[in-house]
Amino acid sequence: MGAAPRTIRFTLNGRGVEARIEPHLSLVEVLREHFDLFGARESCAQGLCGCCTVLVNGNAVSSCLYLAAFADGAELLDEHPEPTDDQIRHYLSGNLCRCGAYPEIIQAVKLAARKTHSGLPLITEDQHS
Repeated sequence: MGAAPRTIRFTLNGRGVEARIEPHLSLVEVLREHFDLFGARESCAQGLCGCCTVLVNGNAVSSCLYLAAFADGAELLDEHPEPTDDQIRHYLSGNLCRCGAYPEIIQAVKLAARKTHSGLPLITEDQHS
């Protein structure tokens, strides 16, 4: 018989949230299924491609391998409020992007940093796809 569902609470994009989860769920599954956040994707399911990378307590983690239960009490914070291009490239070095959109990715990270520190939501209702 499996473990019982549990409630986890954490800070997600600057706001407190909670979810009732099965203990075997990965963080990427919870972000997508419970919060409709589809930016993180599971691709390789081995923590190698970087598609599922999220910040937990300021550290980049592969959310396909990170149990959602471990996020209980965590904050998804960044450690560089105004990251440089080189810092962004360093954090993205494990991400295997084949779309050739690296300049746009760097711009997106900078926009997210500006929104985070200005109190604006990172994702609005019309950006959930």
